[in-house]
Formats: sequence, C-alpha cells, structure tokens
Amino acid sequence: MCATAPRFTGGRGGFTLLEVLITLALIALLTGVLVVGTNRLLSDRPKSPEDLFWTATREVRKDALLNNHDVRLGLDTKTHEFVASSDGLENRYPFVAKETAEVEFLAAKAPGSSSAILVGGELVETQTIPFVMFYRDGTCSPFRVQLKTRRGARVLEIDPWTCAPMLTAQSPR
Repeated sequence: MCATAPRFTGGRGGFTLLEVLITLALIALLTGVLVVGTNRLLSDRPKSPEDLFWTATREVRKDALLNNHDVRLGLDTKTHEFVASSDGLENRYPFVAKETAEVEFLAAKAPGSSSAILVGGELVETQTIPFVMFYRDGTCSPFRVQLKTRRGARVLEIDPWTCAPMLTAQSPR
C-alpha cells in the first residue's frame, strides 16, 4: 500500500451562500427573541407615580392636538384614575403605581409667593386646583403637580408651552 498525497480538487474554500443565509437567519431570530423578551420584562414592571402622570399627560396632549379640541384633565380619587374630558366624552387612565401615592394639581407659582406648610419635616403645598386644561394648539394651563409618596413629596413644575417638565437652574454644590 502506498500512501497517496491529498489531491487538490480546484474548488475554493469558504462558505456557500446557503450557509451564510442560514447563519444570518439564525442571528436575526435570536435577536428578535431577545428584544421581545426584554420588552416584556421591562413593560411588566410596575410604574412609578411620575411615569403614570407623564403617560396620562402625553396621551391627553396628543388627544387635544389630533382631535383639535380642548381637554380637561383631573384626578378621580375614588377610582384612582386620571380623567380626561372633552365635549362630553371621558377617557380614563389608571393610576396604579408600584407604590401608593397621592397626586394633586397645583396652581402655577407666582414669584415671591408660597402656599406651603411644613408637615412632618416635609414642605407640602396646600392650594390645589381640581383640573388642568390642555389646549388644541398643544399648550396647557400653567400648573404644577405634587406627588406624595411614603418617601416624601415632590413638586414638578410644568411648562405651559410644551407641557413638559420646567427646566430650572441647578443650585451650585
């Protein structure tokens, strides 16, 4: 028996088009499963009171803009829902947060005025308003919102032109 040398057949080494396509399809499938699983994990987590407030605010502003009407947003404390009403129609946005919270709408703060009291070492606003308006041009009435949780009270000032959080100057540290 004589050993023969391996023969060179003349074909190129490498992957066929079919192998490359199957590999790309498997990578796309695994990526899709990973993205869907991550979204489900993140969407199932309980939302903070602030997240729920911003979701309701965004939806009400979008409704006012798209349907070209003014929308009034209030809070039903019995059912724990934000209530958006316009032209006799109501939309409700549940306010079930991962922690219990109270939400109050406050009038815009006039310079040099204060309507707050100190309760248990926490500065709490006292003058509330029953609802806020979102107008058909995308603006809203000037207001603030107070979110009270067991960790304390937080007041967000809302920009009436954008209906987004008001930018404030940070105090130097």
